[in-house]
Amino acid sequence: MKALLLREIKSFFGSTIGYLVIAIFLLLNGLFLWVFEGDFNILNSGFADMSPFFKLSPWIFTFLIPAVTMRSFSDEKKQGTLELLFTKPLSIWEIVNGKFLGAFILIVLAVLPSIVYVFVISYFGSPQGNIDMGSTLGSYFGLLFLIASYTAIGIFTSTLSENQIVAFILAVFLCFVFYFGFDGIASLFESNSKLIASFGMDYHFKSMSRGVIDTRDILYFLSVTVLFLSVTVYKLKSLKA
Repeated sequence: MKALLLREIKSFFGSTIGYLVIAIFLLLNGLFLWVFEGDFNILNSGFADMSPFFKLSPWIFTFLIPAVTMRSFSDEKKQGTLELLFTKPLSIWEIVNGKFLGAFILIVLAVLPSIVYVFVISYFGSPQGNIDMGSTLGSYFGLLFLIASYTAIGIFTSTLSENQIVAFILAVFLCFVFYFGFDGIASLFESNSKLIASFGMDYHFKSMSRGVIDTRDILYFLSVTVLFLSVTVYKLKSLKA
């Protein structure tokens, strides 16, 4: 699996894909957080915190992560190298995990430079250092789990078609439904709104953003990630048979 993981990382940074993903993420965040007027502008918010960044990131990831993962198995199927991959001394789970970890690491590398924002906001806060580190760390922790879930969804949809655009659209749709969809449905039902909202990622991500790490939130994201990785393995086994 290590060889496959290294191959995935090399494929990202051996072309423009890896650098482009990092550049796009940082550029979009930089423009919305510091340049464009609006709800996400930190300078106009009046508060020394990172909440605009964590509100914006799920939206960007809804499109960025599917763009990264859409080629994972779609490209293998299109080029006819999937059968060759099956001949390697690797289990299906190891193949899936190698693809998953490669994409996950790339997205995490894109997020890491944003830590600079924390120091900038802390430095220019009034008084200096006036930033809620508890909620900031909790939000970053939640963001890692969100990235893992989105990546698992993207890896799964890449097995459904050899057309990368189809895989991308399906991944965007599922990421949108799991993050924003349940919250929207919950607003239609007053009596069970909290229960319905708890099935969505937004509910658990916001909970972790408050700086309180609840095992229920962690288990939720782990369950979603494992679920989509499991159905990915099942789909690949059906293709191999």
